[in-house]
Amino acid sequence: MSQKVLLNSKEVNIILHRLACQLIEKHLDFSNTILIGIQPRGTFLAERLKILLEQEYKIEKIALGYLDITFFRDDFRRTDKPLEANKTLINFLVEGKKVIFIDDVLYTGRSIRAALTAIQSFGRPSAIELLVLIDRRFSRDLPIQPDYRGRQVDAINNEKVKVSWVENDGEDAVFLVTTT
Repeated sequence: MSQKVLLNSKEVNIILHRLACQLIEKHLDFSNTILIGIQPRGTFLAERLKILLEQEYKIEKIALGYLDITFFRDDFRRTDKPLEANKTLINFLVEGKKVIFIDDVLYTGRSIRAALTAIQSFGRPSAIELLVLIDRRFSRDLPIQPDYRGRQVDAINNEKVKVSWVENDGEDAVFLVTTT
């Protein structure tokens, strides 16, 4: 197994600022927009963006929620290992709002499809957008594309993209891991 650094801490920080600016361009004061981090790994990116938007760009009262998609996935019964669900935390109305799904890596598109189904339990958003740190553009199973992407990565099937967050893994970095 080999590991190559795709993004270091400084590059991740630059991308986060760029993504925050792109969100501001489209959503201005976020009065009708909510951020939804897709559990488990999208929550780190969503929290980081919320902090940036509030502290660096002085946008107040950004609604942030977390969505667990475990039992909405189309492959959740295809594994022998027990599933560990995460918590969904959405304590505001979704009805009529613009929702931005946030996840660390877009690969097959199945997680996003599950999120589209899961969010319906909380109302009908007026629009849904997708923000990802890494867009693995090959191996997509569903016609899902991000509205905002940090970096596009061309990885083949025996390669995995691993995102590390300082809050969880001790560093901000993105790695391309090759398994043989």
